[in-house]
Amino acid sequence: MPQDQPQVIDTYRPMDILDAACPSRDVFVDLADKWVLLMLVSLRERNVQRYSELQRSVGGISRKMLSQTLRTLERDGLLLRSVDANATPPLVQYSLTELGKEIAEETRVLCNWTQNRANQVRAARSAYDERTAG
Repeated sequence: MPQDQPQVIDTYRPMDILDAACPSRDVFVDLADKWVLLMLVSLRERNVQRYSELQRSVGGISRKMLSQTLRTLERDGLLLRSVDANATPPLVQYSLTELGKEIAEETRVLCNWTQNRANQVRAARSAYDERTAG
């Protein structure tokens, strides 16, 4: 379907993220990206950031992935990009929209679980690798 034509969503059909044809699936895929999740966490913790601040705060992200992730978040309505053209050079800042703040808060639970259980998961990986080696 051409990009300039809006996709018609069947409002009478319930959303089912497990259905490949469900419109919620592509939104989920965007949100499940590791860089998106880390960016949401960073912006939730620090509110407004410039490009270089975001790159420093999300360890390991390349400039290319940072730019792509920022565009994805802005396109999905989760990120606000503001430009102060009166500043020299122009001041570009990024912050979460209300929708972005909502999903960023939801990611907090996943982040907390991951930080609290990472050692158990790593131990399970090691045990699995030992059992299946050879």
